[in-house]
Amino acid sequence: MKTIGLIGGMSWESTAEYYRLLNEFTRDRLGGLHSARCVLYSVDFAEIEQLQVQGRWTEAGEILAAAARALEAAGADMVLICTNTMHKVADQVETAVSIPLLHLADATAEAVRASGLRRVGLLGTAFTMEQDFYRGRLEAGGLDVRVPDAEGRETVHRVIYEELCLGIVREESRAAYQKVIADLVADGAEGVILGCTEIELLIGAEDSPVPVFPTARLHAEAAVRTALSDGRRPQRSEASRQ
Repeated sequence: MKTIGLIGGMSWESTAEYYRLLNEFTRDRLGGLHSARCVLYSVDFAEIEQLQVQGRWTEAGEILAAAARALEAAGADMVLICTNTMHKVADQVETAVSIPLLHLADATAEAVRASGLRRVGLLGTAFTMEQDFYRGRLEAGGLDVRVPDAEGRETVHRVIYEELCLGIVREESRAAYQKVIADLVADGAEGVILGCTEIELLIGAEDSPVPVFPTARLHAEAAVRTALSDGRRPQRSEASRQ
């Protein structure tokens, strides 16, 4: 099994889920006492969050790029950024290392296409829902992406930062998310992407009238599949080298 490098801590609540999922998927594939070969570099989310708010994305990217270099030095064969929002600096991270970065949006788009759906709602931080770095990647993957209205986006963003990143799960917030999902379905969404890794702490398949796509789970599953694919390091795609 190749070694999976994780850039985590954004927040550690969802990074803990990544670790659990990687080991569960590995055990399911290999059986017995097998667990995942992985290396984790966990950053201080308070520092990253302040850079996000201030729009200092290049500085945030430098922190994640340094983490990626440390993972490569530690023997990682691939890198995962364990958060949707920080894929805004994915190119900066990818160019810092010689090992491939497994892009979360690509794993998600692949899963949506495999389900036979195309028109999806996207929940995430305001950065993820409103900016093009993530939506554009999904759309380039053949998806028609819808986002909540301004009030819905504010609700989804607030719950992520004020509750889920702190490990707080409230029933009233689940109900608020269910309303946002219902509005997306009314707008034509055939499925909903849980485009923030913390949302999976709050919303599951039972909370939506249409299929949900939990991005942390899909990302971890893709990583294990890649790590067990053969005995060689995965190759960087042509698109990533351009």
